[in-house]
Amino acid sequence: MTDDAEPDPDLVARLATALRAGEAVVLPTDTVYGLAALPSVPGATGRIFALKGRRPEVPLAVLVADVDAARAIASPWTDALDRIAAVHWPGALTLVVGRGGGAASWDLGGDPRTIGVRCPGHPLVRAVAALVGPIATTSANAHGQPTPPTAAEAAASLTGPVAVVADGGTLDGVASTVVDATGAALVLRREGALTLAQVEAAAAEP
Repeated sequence: MTDDAEPDPDLVARLATALRAGEAVVLPTDTVYGLAALPSVPGATGRIFALKGRRPEVPLAVLVADVDAARAIASPWTDALDRIAAVHWPGALTLVVGRGGGAASWDLGGDPRTIGVRCPGHPLVRAVAALVGPIATTSANAHGQPTPPTAAEAAASLTGPVAVVADGGTLDGVASTVVDATGAALVLRREGALTLAQVEAAAAEP
Protein backbone atom coordinates (compact mmCIF):
# COMPACT_ATOMS: atom_id res chain seq x y z
CA MET A 1 0.00 0.00 0.00
CA THR A 2 1.45 3.35 -0.99
CA ASP A 3 1.24 6.47 1.11
CA ASP A 4 -1.55 7.91 -1.04
CA ALA A 5 -3.61 4.70 -1.26
CA GLU A 6 -7.03 4.62 0.37
CA PRO A 7 -7.12 2.05 3.20
CA ASP A 8 -9.82 -0.64 3.19
CA PRO A 9 -12.57 0.71 5.50
CA ASP A 10 -13.55 -2.80 6.60
CA LEU A 11 -9.97 -3.54 7.66
CA VAL A 12 -9.72 -0.20 9.45
CA ALA A 13 -12.92 -1.03 11.36
CA ARG A 14 -11.71 -4.55 12.27
CA LEU A 15 -8.41 -3.23 13.60
CA ALA A 16 -10.13 -0.45 15.53
CA THR A 17 -12.61 -2.89 17.10
CA ALA A 18 -9.85 -5.27 18.18
CA LEU A 19 -7.72 -2.49 19.64
CA ARG A 20 -10.62 -0.99 21.56
CA ALA A 21 -11.28 -4.44 23.04
CA GLY A 22 -7.75 -4.50 24.43
CA GLU A 23 -6.45 -7.01 21.88
CA ALA A 24 -3.10 -6.95 20.09
CA VAL A 25 -2.85 -6.79 16.29
CA VAL A 26 -0.17 -7.03 13.62
CA LEU A 27 -0.26 -4.27 11.02
CA PRO A 28 1.95 -2.89 8.26
CA THR A 29 3.74 0.41 8.71
CA ASP A 30 5.95 2.44 6.39
CA THR A 31 9.02 0.70 7.88
CA VAL A 32 8.36 -2.85 9.14
CA TYR A 33 5.42 -4.86 10.48
CA GLY A 34 4.26 -3.61 13.85
CA LEU A 35 2.75 -5.33 16.87
CA ALA A 36 0.21 -2.93 18.29
CA ALA A 37 -2.22 -2.38 21.17
CA LEU A 38 -4.15 0.57 22.56
CA PRO A 39 -2.33 2.13 25.53
CA SER A 40 -5.49 3.79 26.79
CA VAL A 41 -7.00 0.34 27.52
CA PRO A 42 -5.67 -0.97 30.86
CA GLY A 43 -3.55 -4.10 30.44
CA ALA A 44 -3.46 -3.99 26.63
CA THR A 45 0.20 -3.09 26.28
CA GLY A 46 1.10 -6.01 28.56
CA ARG A 47 0.04 -8.26 25.69
CA ILE A 48 2.74 -6.71 23.49
CA PHE A 49 5.51 -7.42 25.99
CA ALA A 50 4.26 -10.99 26.45
CA LEU A 51 3.89 -11.67 22.71
CA LYS A 52 7.41 -10.43 22.00
CA GLY A 53 8.98 -12.03 25.05
CA ARG A 54 10.35 -8.63 25.98
CA ARG A 55 10.87 -7.09 29.38
CA PRO A 56 9.01 -3.81 30.05
CA GLU A 57 12.24 -1.89 30.68
CA VAL A 58 12.39 -1.40 26.90
CA PRO A 59 9.71 1.23 26.12
CA LEU A 60 7.01 1.13 23.49
CA ALA A 61 6.55 4.04 21.10
CA VAL A 62 3.17 5.29 19.90
CA LEU A 63 1.93 6.00 16.39
CA VAL A 64 -0.40 8.96 15.86
CA ALA A 65 -2.69 10.14 13.08
CA ASP A 66 -1.29 13.66 12.87
CA VAL A 67 0.69 16.38 14.63
CA ASP A 68 -2.32 17.51 16.67
CA ALA A 69 -2.51 14.04 18.23
CA ALA A 70 1.19 14.27 19.12
CA ARG A 71 0.74 17.69 20.72
CA ALA A 72 -2.05 16.30 22.92
CA ILE A 73 0.23 13.73 24.59
CA ALA A 74 3.47 15.73 24.79
CA SER A 75 4.59 18.18 27.45
CA PRO A 76 5.94 20.43 26.19
CA TRP A 77 5.48 20.47 22.43
CA THR A 78 7.77 23.18 21.09
CA ASP A 79 8.01 25.28 17.95
CA ALA A 80 11.14 23.29 17.03
CA LEU A 81 9.12 20.08 17.14
CA ASP A 82 6.53 21.69 14.89
CA ARG A 83 9.27 22.50 12.39
CA ILE A 84 10.65 18.95 12.53
CA ALA A 85 7.20 17.43 12.06
CA ALA A 86 6.45 19.72 9.12
CA VAL A 87 9.50 18.34 7.30
CA HIS A 88 9.71 14.70 8.39
CA TRP A 89 6.13 13.63 9.21
CA PRO A 90 4.46 11.53 8.05
CA GLY A 91 7.63 9.47 7.95
CA ALA A 92 10.22 7.28 9.63
CA LEU A 93 11.12 9.55 12.55
CA THR A 94 10.29 8.83 16.19
CA LEU A 95 10.60 11.80 18.55
CA VAL A 96 11.14 11.17 22.25
CA VAL A 97 9.37 13.95 24.16
CA GLY A 98 8.00 14.61 27.63
CA ARG A 99 4.65 12.99 28.39
CA GLY A 100 1.51 15.03 28.83
CA GLY A 101 -2.26 14.69 28.81
CA GLY A 102 -3.73 11.22 29.14
CA ALA A 103 -0.43 9.60 28.19
CA ALA A 104 0.89 10.18 31.71
CA SER A 105 -0.98 7.08 32.92
CA TRP A 106 -0.17 4.77 29.99
CA ASP A 107 1.88 1.64 30.63
CA LEU A 108 4.53 1.85 27.91
CA GLY A 109 7.53 0.55 29.83
CA GLY A 110 10.74 2.50 30.19
CA ASP A 111 10.78 6.01 31.61
CA PRO A 112 7.23 7.08 32.57
CA ARG A 113 8.19 10.74 32.08
CA THR A 114 8.85 10.42 28.34
CA ILE A 115 7.15 9.01 25.26
CA GLY A 116 8.34 8.16 21.77
CA VAL A 117 5.87 9.40 19.18
CA ARG A 118 5.73 9.04 15.39
CA CYS A 119 3.29 9.92 12.62
CA PRO A 120 3.88 7.10 10.12
CA GLY A 121 3.87 7.36 6.36
CA HIS A 122 1.26 4.61 6.02
CA PRO A 123 -2.42 5.49 5.47
CA LEU A 124 -3.80 2.39 7.17
CA VAL A 125 -2.10 3.14 10.48
CA ARG A 126 -3.06 6.80 10.37
CA ALA A 127 -6.69 5.90 9.59
CA VAL A 128 -6.87 3.51 12.54
CA ALA A 129 -5.17 6.01 14.87
CA ALA A 130 -7.64 8.69 13.77
CA LEU A 131 -10.43 6.44 15.12
CA VAL A 132 -8.88 5.04 18.30
CA GLY A 133 -6.17 7.52 19.27
CA PRO A 134 -2.43 6.91 19.64
CA ILE A 135 -1.43 3.26 19.16
CA ALA A 136 1.39 1.63 21.15
CA THR A 137 3.56 -0.18 18.64
CA THR A 138 6.81 -2.08 18.34
CA SER A 139 8.27 -4.26 15.62
CA ALA A 140 6.41 -7.55 15.15
CA ASN A 141 9.14 -10.03 15.98
CA ALA A 142 10.58 -12.02 18.84
CA HIS A 143 12.70 -9.73 21.01
CA GLY A 144 16.23 -9.45 19.69
CA GLN A 145 15.43 -11.09 16.34
CA PRO A 146 15.02 -9.47 12.89
CA THR A 147 11.51 -8.41 11.93
CA PRO A 148 10.11 -10.82 9.30
CA PRO A 149 9.18 -9.19 5.97
CA THR A 150 5.69 -10.68 5.62
CA ALA A 151 2.60 -10.45 7.79
CA ALA A 152 2.29 -14.22 8.23
CA GLU A 153 5.92 -14.61 9.27
CA ALA A 154 5.68 -11.64 11.62
CA ALA A 155 2.62 -13.11 13.34
CA ALA A 156 4.23 -16.56 13.53
CA SER A 157 7.33 -15.12 15.24
CA LEU A 158 5.30 -14.11 18.31
CA THR A 159 4.65 -16.26 21.38
CA GLY A 160 0.91 -16.44 20.72
CA PRO A 161 -1.91 -15.36 18.40
CA VAL A 162 -3.17 -11.82 17.85
CA ALA A 163 -6.71 -10.69 17.10
CA VAL A 164 -6.08 -9.35 13.58
CA VAL A 165 -3.19 -9.73 11.14
CA ALA A 166 -3.29 -7.06 8.42
CA ASP A 167 -1.35 -8.10 5.31
CA GLY A 168 0.46 -5.20 3.67
CA GLY A 169 2.69 -7.25 1.39
CA THR A 170 6.45 -7.65 1.78
CA LEU A 171 8.05 -4.98 3.95
CA ASP A 172 11.81 -4.61 4.11
CA GLY A 173 12.13 -1.04 5.33
CA VAL A 174 14.61 0.35 7.81
CA ALA A 175 13.36 1.00 11.34
CA SER A 176 12.60 4.62 12.17
CA THR A 177 15.26 7.03 13.33
CA VAL A 178 14.78 7.78 17.04
CA VAL A 179 15.73 11.25 18.27
CA ASP A 180 15.49 12.36 21.89
CA ALA A 181 14.09 15.89 22.00
CA THR A 182 13.70 16.18 25.77
CA GLY A 183 16.87 18.21 26.34
CA ALA A 184 18.39 21.41 25.02
CA ALA A 185 20.07 19.51 22.18
CA LEU A 186 18.69 16.73 19.99
CA VAL A 187 20.27 13.32 20.71
CA LEU A 188 20.28 10.36 18.33
CA ARG A 189 18.98 7.24 20.10
CA ARG A 190 18.71 4.90 17.11
CA GLU A 191 19.98 5.22 13.57
CA GLY A 192 17.46 4.82 10.78
CA ALA A 193 16.68 6.23 7.37
CA LEU A 194 17.16 9.82 8.59
CA THR A 195 20.35 11.30 9.99
CA LEU A 196 20.57 13.48 13.08
CA ALA A 197 21.84 16.30 10.86
CA GLN A 198 18.64 16.18 8.80
CA VAL A 199 16.51 16.43 11.92
CA GLU A 200 18.63 19.24 13.34
CA ALA A 201 18.33 21.15 10.08
CA ALA A 202 14.54 20.91 10.22
CA ALA A 203 14.49 22.07 13.84
CA ALA A 204 16.58 25.18 13.16
CA GLU A 205 14.97 28.61 13.12
CA PRO A 206 14.04 29.64 9.56
